[in-house]
Amino acid sequence: MNPLKILVLSNDTTYTYNLRNEVLERLVNDGHEVVVVSKPLLLQDELKALGCRLIDLNTNRHGTNPISDLGLLMQFRRIIKAEKPDLVLTYNIKPNAYGGMACRMTKSHYMPNITGLGTALEYPGLMQKITSRLYKSGVAGADCVFFQNEENKQFFESHHMLRKGTATVLLPGSGVSLNRHQPMPYPAEDGKIHFLFIARVMQEKGIDLYLGAAKRVFEKHKDVMFHICGQCDDEKYNGLLKEAEKSGYILYHGEQKDMVPFFEMAHCIVHPSYYPEGMSNVLLEAAAHCRPIITTDRSGCRETVEDGKTGFVIPIKNEDALTDALEKFLGMSWEQKRDMGLAGRAKIEREFDRQLVVKAYEKEIERIFA
Repeated sequence: MNPLKILVLSNDTTYTYNLRNEVLERLVNDGHEVVVVSKPLLLQDELKALGCRLIDLNTNRHGTNPISDLGLLMQFRRIIKAEKPDLVLTYNIKPNAYGGMACRMTKSHYMPNITGLGTALEYPGLMQKITSRLYKSGVAGADCVFFQNEENKQFFESHHMLRKGTATVLLPGSGVSLNRHQPMPYPAEDGKIHFLFIARVMQEKGIDLYLGAAKRVFEKHKDVMFHICGQCDDEKYNGLLKEAEKSGYILYHGEQKDMVPFFEMAHCIVHPSYYPEGMSNVLLEAAAHCRPIITTDRSGCRETVEDGKTGFVIPIKNEDALTDALEKFLGMSWEQKRDMGLAGRAKIEREFDRQLVVKAYEKEIERIFA
């Protein structure tokens, strides 16, 4: 196969490097020219070091203004026409929808990756109808559509969002880099058990449930500390977290570039999300580092855990169940907690190695251009 020019459309450079770097590295090593189109945030130099060229474009991921979105569509179309790629890879909701439309307009080969449905598709109503039509138009001409969990794939099929005959591939989420996320020794119990919440601080990620359960657990156990890492998506939580820290059992660390010290410190990762995940990368990385997990029976979360063996799976939106799971974890011995983390690492090695994702992309590219 001759070298290709491949355009990558995604929300931002931080996301692209953290979750796609192995795919991009393999494409570059295979002799392809790779151009990343996204909002310039962190890790731009790392992307360039892989051999990628960058084009700055703000996708305004949270915006809902139709005029701005039309402008984004036109910008995608302009870039694609100027770059003339052989193949376009798209990630995230707006690049998938509007980038996909631009690919159809320019008759370009493209492969979207459905990284989660997002709240607009989650609940029946006007926004679901509008968003599903946008997505349907975005993926209509795709050479292949990648899905990160079976439930997302079924949603697209049941809502007739895929054209008949469209190739689909089910991936193990974004996978996890086993080299970058190595096993860590389980932390000693130095007088405290440390729980860790890693996510954007927003209601649907379960922050209110986490704070409520933490308060109830602390009333019985003073040897606990509940940590929070993540950017506040909702301004109201800035004040709430400051108040929570005064309690003495909550520590808010903000958004962190290097999570290694926090994984090293944590005895358990708590992710009470009911957000429409693709596949939770936080949970994949936590398990790769040999950390037990408490998460919800939610697509994109439940797949990462074997209940009772690598962690605990609880019902969504259930503070009582979360409190019970925290209490159950506290009642385990140090050896039981450590062994739960080791079992999680073994599961990740079997099912979620990112090289499985790399190989899936290589296979589809070979199929299209052989």
